[in-house]
Amino acid sequence: MSWRRPLLTAAALIPLLAACSAPASTPGADKGAKAAPGFPYTVVNCGVTTTYQAPPKRAVTMNQHVTEVMLALGLQKSLVGTAYLDDAVLPAYKKAYDAVPVLAKEYPSKEALLAANPDFVYGGYSSAFDAKSGRSRDDLGRSGIATRLNTEYCPSGRTALDDVYREVTEVGRTFGVPDRAEAWTREAKTGVAAAERRVKGVAPVSVFVYDSGDKTAFTAGGKGIGNELITRAGGRNVFADLDKTFGDATWEQVVDRKPDVIVIYDYGSTTVEQKKRRLLDDPALREVPAVKNRRFAVLPLSDAVLGVRAPAAVGKLAAQLHPAAR
Repeated sequence: MSWRRPLLTAAALIPLLAACSAPASTPGADKGAKAAPGFPYTVVNCGVTTTYQAPPKRAVTMNQHVTEVMLALGLQKSLVGTAYLDDAVLPAYKKAYDAVPVLAKEYPSKEALLAANPDFVYGGYSSAFDAKSGRSRDDLGRSGIATRLNTEYCPSGRTALDDVYREVTEVGRTFGVPDRAEAWTREAKTGVAAAERRVKGVAPVSVFVYDSGDKTAFTAGGKGIGNELITRAGGRNVFADLDKTFGDATWEQVVDRKPDVIVIYDYGSTTVEQKKRRLLDDPALREVPAVKNRRFAVLPLSDAVLGVRAPAAVGKLAAQLHPAAR
């Protein structure tokens, strides 16, 4: 199981739900200062209400997909630190990314984070704000640091592409570049519409996502953006009834649900070929249609979480699920 994408258990929800009752605040703001043009801006993010008098100037991103949101909006000069890559940064963002200090290979300690003197911390997974490590949103707020959690890990609802557009829009608004967010969203929607036209009318294929796991299968449930990508690309997630973004399924369930295609998430030290071999060599899976017919599709993990890659991932996945569709 990948601990970087933790399930929102009851314990994990406590700090988020407690924050729902927190009053609106402006971490680090000078109450007597004049608001910047287009501000004040108030946003509610995963139950935390924050009012900004001006764009943050010293942001730290804690996971790759939120780093790429910032870079897609041309906000690299607002970044004083970043952390935790799952795979290679998109080539279009590499030059900008290379100019940002990397605070840690994984998550920085609270001391390393505070040493960067951020006024804004942006987490991609709830683990970015781990309370045991002293990095909870409440802890950082008491230090005068505003925070944002990627909305895929808010404690309610299912995630759709509209949430990607909202994520980019709210970040763009927070940093005073709403025009860039609008332009990105317009282009992304055009690409998604083109991909959906290519698979319009095709019969959906059943899909099992294999993220990782040996004794159990760590897979994409029905709440995350991965489920939405499969649906829009002409597929049907066989674990859409799993009421989580990511979760464990038994191999018996995989066998029973007979997926036509297995989508492998590519990241980390275990290669795609190693994951394929684990599936192909398991005698219990030999009658699964996807294994029997060696029908595999591959997506980098960063394509399959709520970030700027998700809209283009619809087309990438559709081409693999329905190679004959035009």
